[in-house]
Amino acid sequence: MDKRERAKELFTQGYNCAQAVAGAFCEEVGLPLESCVKAVSGFGGGIGRLREVCGAFSGIVFVLSMIKGYDEAEDTEGKKALYELIRRAADMFKERNGSIICRELLGGVAAGGTPEKRTEEYYKKRPCVELVGDAADILSQIL
Repeated sequence: MDKRERAKELFTQGYNCAQAVAGAFCEEVGLPLESCVKAVSGFGGGIGRLREVCGAFSGIVFVLSMIKGYDEAEDTEGKKALYELIRRAADMFKERNGSIICRELLGGVAAGGTPEKRTEEYYKKRPCVELVGDAADILSQIL
């Protein structure tokens, strides 16, 4: 199964957008699925349902950081290289979807509230399953 389909599958299993993207790349980041999805669990809903940065895009940032990130405070070249990759990914995501902001991608859905039950109707009205697929494609291209 390719990364796009794996991310979509994880989302339809009930994981949030960030978890679906990160989970599709858990082997590449060197974490078991359980640890990987837990590490990004708060990024769903545009970061805790604030409807800010899209969870699928946050998943991209997590995976890039784990694979291409730096761990020394003085590594300015590593920081520069990582940030360039993230900006490239953002440009690709925006080109495909128009934004990296959750509320814009969802057509103005308000922040807060209780997560909706995942039903067939939910999946029909939300673009999230395709957004996580796009995020996985972008990561596959960059990596």
